[in-house]
Amino acid sequence: MRGAPIDVLERVPLFHDLDQGEIGQIALLFKERDFEAGETIIQEGSGGAAFYVIETGEASVTIQGKPHSVLRQGDYFGEIALIDEGPRMATITAASRLDCWGLTYWDFRPLVEANGVIGWKLLQRMAMMLRDARAGGQ
Repeated sequence: MRGAPIDVLERVPLFHDLDQGEIGQIALLFKERDFEAGETIIQEGSGGAAFYVIETGEASVTIQGKPHSVLRQGDYFGEIALIDEGPRMATITAASRLDCWGLTYWDFRPLVEANGVIGWKLLQRMAMMLRDARAGGQ
């Protein structure tokens, strides 16, 4: 099945500046992804090209082998991979059965290239999120 529910994506801060039509275009690109408890979804340092939004379940985040946080319904991970395909910054492991919606770089990039308005809004939101993260760290 393709297409994430719009209400799930509306909770993702990266998409806050998009209108319902724009979110709808992105929602169609998502695929349902399920992971069993204990399954590694992302390995720190590996190449990455997918973004996930959690619909149900929990995932643990470790950085350099140390526990960092727990992700739950409505949380997301891998958004940087949608832009740069760079190495993963953390390991994400399903702490319970995890039902997610996934979006790959290869599906996302053509939409952004074809729709400058969406691309610009996402760029502005990422800049705002970076600014907020830096301000919080000082």
